Amino acid sequence: MPLPTLSDKDRKKALEKAAQARHERAELQKKIKSGEMSLKKVLDQADDPIIGRMKVRTLLESLPDYGKVRAAKVMEELQISESRRVKGLGKRQREELLARFK
Repeated sequence: MPLPTLSDKDRKKALEKAAQARHERAELQKKIKSGEMSLKKVLDQADDPIIGRMKVRTLLESLPDYGKVRAAKVMEELQISESRRVKGLGKRQREELLARFK
């Protein structure tokens, strides 16, 4: 299926919407890193479009004292795919993440 042809106005609107979403995700990451927002709160709000579309790896890397290596290790241990997004986590995966980061 070919991509729809967008007018300049529609393209600009889409770019602004994407930039806004990136900005909101960056703000969320700062809140997680500072401890202002817990992992449980984030997972409870997985239906929010900004949170739900965030990759789990990015979420784990946002946790205090976690970087790329530790996040990758946790995801491997819990058998979470690299491409998994927060909204797509299964019940078992959510429970194991919460138990891991209590």
